[in-house]
Amino acid sequence: MKLISWNVNGLRACVQKGFLDYFHEMGADIFCVQETKLQEGQIDLNLENYNQYWNYAAKKGYSGTAVFTKIKPISVSYGLGEHMEDHEGRAITLEFPSFYLVNVYTPNSQRDLARLSYRLEWEDNIRNYLLELDKVKPVILCGDLNVAHQEIDLKNYKTNRGNSGFTDEEREKMTRLLDSGFVDSFRYLYPDKGDVYSWWSYMNKVRERNIGWRIDYFILSKGLSSSIIDSQIHTEIMGSDHCPVCLELNG
Repeated sequence: MKLISWNVNGLRACVQKGFLDYFHEMGADIFCVQETKLQEGQIDLNLENYNQYWNYAAKKGYSGTAVFTKIKPISVSYGLGEHMEDHEGRAITLEFPSFYLVNVYTPNSQRDLARLSYRLEWEDNIRNYLLELDKVKPVILCGDLNVAHQEIDLKNYKTNRGNSGFTDEEREKMTRLLDSGFVDSFRYLYPDKGDVYSWWSYMNKVRERNIGWRIDYFILSKGLSSSIIDSQIHTEIMGSDHCPVCLELNG
């Protein structure tokens, strides 16, 4: 089974930059996107053989998530249930026979950390949400989690210490999540692999020089770790300031 996650930074713009070519080439069983930046009726995607599920933000042109899946889910829910209100279209959960898939676009704590407290509240709520799901069946969490967990996960870790996405608080929340019974699929397979990132600033030639951050993930319940075939970061794919990440599983 092949799963893909991609922060497209505006799906309508990304479609103009080759999204559909990549989508059809990969032929994923489940394809998740974040930061769709659109409302219902603003795009018509003809994705043959795929079921489409959308969570739109109340604010126009902002945030938003979607899942396109060949496998029809048992159930679909939006947001984090009773744990936290989601007016920003940040989460979709699909239940399948043997696992839950949770596609998220984690709130950014912002350059001045003005939203850090909200972000940390989100982290606690989503961890509790995932743990509840995990009691029923294994969980696959994917999306833009807006944190570089370890120093190896960003190029300039020394100068970025304390900045949004690399604060001690955000990193500790990721550590706590993993310690709760989950694995970072990429680091599970490639614990020492550096210089592989999923996001680059639009500043001049930053991507060409590979000055990036790894902030897009597939996080799995530990019980699924033996099913991982590969966890890839498709750094060559353009169309967004993020690149897609791919997970291949047995079954």
